[in-house]
Amino acid sequence: MNPRPLALAVLLGLASGGLPAAHAAAAASMPPHPLAVAPPLAELAVEPASWLRPLIERHRADRALLEHVRSLVDEGRDPLLAPRRDALRRAFLADWTARLDALDPTALDQDDRLDRLLLRRHLGMQAKALDFERQRQAEIAPLLPGYAELVGLFEARRDLVQAEARTAADVLESVRAALAADAPTLEAALAAGRFSPTLALRAARHADGLREALADWHRHQSGYDPLFGWWVDAPQAALDEALKVRAERLRRGLDDPDGALHADPIGDAAIVAALRAEGIPYSPAELMAAAERELAWCRAEMEEAARAMGARDWREALERVKQRHVEPGRQPALVVELADEAVRFLEERELVTVPEGTRRGWRMNMLDAEWQLQAPFFLGGRDVWVAFPTAGMPQEHKLNALRGNNRHFSRAVVHHELVPGHHLQHWHAQRHNTHRADFDSPFWLEGWALYWELRLYDMGFAATPEDRLGMLFWRSHRAARILFSLGVQSGRMTPEEAVALLVERIGHEPRNARAEVLRSIAGDYDPLYQVAYLVGGWQLRALHEERVLRGGWSEREFHDRVLREGSMPIHLLRERLFDRVGTEAPAADWRFLDSPANASAR
Repeated sequence: MNPRPLALAVLLGLASGGLPAAHAAAAASMPPHPLAVAPPLAELAVEPASWLRPLIERHRADRALLEHVRSLVDEGRDPLLAPRRDALRRAFLADWTARLDALDPTALDQDDRLDRLLLRRHLGMQAKALDFERQRQAEIAPLLPGYAELVGLFEARRDLVQAEARTAADVLESVRAALAADAPTLEAALAAGRFSPTLALRAARHADGLREALADWHRHQSGYDPLFGWWVDAPQAALDEALKVRAERLRRGLDDPDGALHADPIGDAAIVAALRAEGIPYSPAELMAAAERELAWCRAEMEEAARAMGARDWREALERVKQRHVEPGRQPALVVELADEAVRFLEERELVTVPEGTRRGWRMNMLDAEWQLQAPFFLGGRDVWVAFPTAGMPQEHKLNALRGNNRHFSRAVVHHELVPGHHLQHWHAQRHNTHRADFDSPFWLEGWALYWELRLYDMGFAATPEDRLGMLFWRSHRAARILFSLGVQSGRMTPEEAVALLVERIGHEPRNARAEVLRSIAGDYDPLYQVAYLVGGWQLRALHEERVLRGGWSEREFHDRVLREGSMPIHLLRERLFDRVGTEAPAADWRFLDSPANASAR
């Protein structure tokens, strides 16, 4: 922003009587807003020059260009398997891997060694993701005849080849005819159970992707090329309708919000591989056992809080807490109050630096009724998105939203989303080690915010039994997420059983529990994303025990350093904080659950 035109406009306004004298005096007496004040330059942390940083930034730019040029859909996610794009992606990854392997890691310093390991891991994970994508598309190929022929048309456009009208029309008509001829076979196969609901739902999503790509491909040439429109407009419309019918048949009964929930499990092998990529040495069974122990610990703490409230048991106490919500229209004010309370607690104990720009450097937005069907509680990051009943909600939905976003539940959520949680992370991510943005790990991202839930509880942030119940409710929920995420993704638990777990063992409202499970399986998040909250919190808790309680670092030094290093798997962050980054990634042998800090899970 150039301040000179703004200042000139203000002066001219004053000279012409545009701003009343009283208002001008009041404006002049107001202190500058923290967002408008530059910090002392001498206090700005200057990171050492990174030799690999330009390479990582080049990789990001080149990858973004490839994805931009080869995407078959202009807007939104592109679920389609495109052979030409797949080959280009694989060549890109192989070339970058070869060039990275040619570097001599022994000549690099700690930060460059870390960046090299992060980039190499990133390339390897992308290659595995391509294999996984190819395998899953092959499983649904029988449900979508003509898939390859259509994608061939779309990819030719990305090769900057204009479609020949008559030939393209013939392809569209042949795919439509194939779908029509296959309809009785599909009906019989689905009726006989030869394709699971999981595969049917996946195929339906690909059919949606084909429709979107077909419409985009058609718009490109129709109207500009008269011959193209004459040949292609009618078969394109007919094929679009055929794909719509196919998607509806595949999805019948699966996507009804009030009907059965259906997941698309990744399977045991993919779960284990994902855990190993994060440096987690535990099996799914071991993590689920730890989650059960954490739940038992939370239950004992909740029973103690219930006794302090004079309630019969934790369920009665939780019911009382759910009734303690603010009046309609007061939730935004409560969010500000709770955000300020958390910042005061942090600063009084010198736990972490709270930059001025993070205190009010966020917007508050209210989640609309549609969003709350899948996100019944707060969301956050750069800003905070607040859940609370809207005027148009049915009465049952209003009561669910009131009870689920009561004062004590909200108190535990606000610091998770703002400071010291995601908003503080976002602030640092924009200012420190920005080249590591692609190396994000949900175990670092969500683990950091969850770690603070654990730490603040240990430090007495929950001053009343009601506040303790609010924090323990969410802590129990995180443990339950490990159970149902690993259970559902392995195929050993159904989504409906996951809903029942949240209602019966955690105390969720049924509608809110359903929304939470839907959020986890809808495909918007990594399959192990919900596992990452508590597991990442356990990792950071163990690292804090090593570096602060036994290693002599101050609280502020540790927390500021974690934020400035940026998002990455926590086992690699651990190596950097101990200045022992090697030429190869450490073996996955950090048994962080053995840490005294994680006694509740042992």
